[in-house]
Amino acid sequence: MRVARINAAYVAKVPGFQVSGEAHSAAAALEFLTTRPVDLVLLDHYLPDGTGLDLVRRLRQLGRHTDVIMVTAARDLTTVQAAMRLGALQYLVKPFTFAGLRAKLEAYAALRRSLSGGGEAEQAEVDRIFGALASAGTPNELPKGHSPTTAELVRRVLRTAEGPLSTQQIADRAGISRQTAQRYLKLLDRAGRVSLALRYGETGRPEHRYTWVPSAGT
Repeated sequence: MRVARINAAYVAKVPGFQVSGEAHSAAAALEFLTTRPVDLVLLDHYLPDGTGLDLVRRLRQLGRHTDVIMVTAARDLTTVQAAMRLGALQYLVKPFTFAGLRAKLEAYAALRRSLSGGGEAEQAEVDRIFGALASAGTPNELPKGHSPTTAELVRRVLRTAEGPLSTQQIADRAGISRQTAQRYLKLLDRAGRVSLALRYGETGRPEHRYTWVPSAGT
């Protein structure tokens, strides 16, 4: 219930989104979704009375085509593949940051705007629509002055770390300056690919500690 409240607070902070309600079991969610119009569901796979994917199957059987974004700690590829086959638009692995969820929601809103006009689409438009959600939260197009090679170095350091790392530790392992590491960490934070925590020492300012947040594929 606490996690659901946090996620609801996250959603409420994203312009254009409004929380319709919370459900803490598959049965409660099914009742809610079959009695009220809902555009999008943020759905955990692990529910006390079933699984999120079983709920999606039941909704589809009932002719309910509510859009779904999975937000779950389930990261086995069997579950990920099943979610794709059932039509989940995105899959966000816990733990995630507000920035990570915001990126998914903003991409979803862009998708809805693209589809709202109806009519027909040329191949380029179809490619753009299909690519919109897939690229959400992934800093493939770096801002001017950023190197893809350096970005990959920082990502590799974080992915292979056995625990949280400070900015200086990341800089040392990547062979770059602390200032450069900070620039790339800010990009990854905005993309929702790192989790940030603070470690307080006896004196001085708290130290930022970063942990890689994997996506369905990384």
